[in-house]
Amino acid sequence: MIRGLEVLATGPLALVEDRGRPGYAAVGVGRSGAADRAAYLLAGRLLGEPVGRAAVEVTLGGLVVQARGSFTIVVTGAPAPAMIDGRPVGHAAPVHLPDGATLALGMPPTGLRSYLAVRGGIDLEPVLGSRSSDTLSGIGPAPVAVGQVLPIGQPGPGGPTLDVAPVGAPEGGTVELTLLPGPRLAWLADPRALTTASWTVSGHSDRVGMRLAGSPVRRARRWADAELPSEGVVLGGVQVPADGQPIVFLADHPVTGGYPVVAVLRTADVDRAAQCRPGQSVRLRWAVTPPDPEQPRAPGGMWLTDTLQSLPQPAPQLGASPN
Repeated sequence: MIRGLEVLATGPLALVEDRGRPGYAAVGVGRSGAADRAAYLLAGRLLGEPVGRAAVEVTLGGLVVQARGSFTIVVTGAPAPAMIDGRPVGHAAPVHLPDGATLALGMPPTGLRSYLAVRGGIDLEPVLGSRSSDTLSGIGPAPVAVGQVLPIGQPGPGGPTLDVAPVGAPEGGTVELTLLPGPRLAWLADPRALTTASWTVSGHSDRVGMRLAGSPVRRARRWADAELPSEGVVLGGVQVPADGQPIVFLADHPVTGGYPVVAVLRTADVDRAAQCRPGQSVRLRWAVTPPDPEQPRAPGGMWLTDTLQSLPQPAPQLGASPN
């Protein structure tokens, strides 16, 4: 008998994810990995596991598994109500899952993605050094399916050192996300349009990107009909297609794109974006004052001044002589 978790129900979507597969962008393979990296990493720390063990990313609850063996588990991220054989168990708190017991995750009241981690990790065959499922490229394991047995590896040394992690749940109301200027910011007629508009998370959002719906953002006149050659894009990049509806790139984003990337989310806010539900309100704010739209621009679409000057400057190092 395989030592693992037998899947009885999956909910809307359940995927195996880890830290992803960095280093392959040059050959067209994205990193992928857990959409909410902080929640995924917290699960591993709570279990006392080495960084990088694979977990199950569960979208809007609904996962039901039966233990084939005795395990220590934890659920983090969106606070999906968890029950073992009908008994409620805590969130972000390691618990014992006895052999033959059934774990069921309900729909979380806020947030989108929960993480079920097991001491030993989900031990599927890695692809390019990762067990992550990339929904855009199809690289990695297929979505978790009913009847599948998820094998569990051998636990590392140590074990849980905390009873519970006092972490807050993802926001349920309007989420405010902070932007930094992107390489094609000057393609916008007015950068302030991103932050004055009220945005709603579109139902077409997925692990590739969070799509925002609202008043279209207009391009600057000189770029209105321009086309970009494909160029590299990054996690958290904010791309504005021709329809003016922004897309925030998430874990399974492509490695290149042909629409202007006008901004990039602050790193900590990428995880918060990954927890936003369709229909949820989002407000964007600039971390720095955006340039005046009337200011002269460079031929490539960047403002000539102020953009870089407005960014926070590094503190001088001790002992450094002034120029």
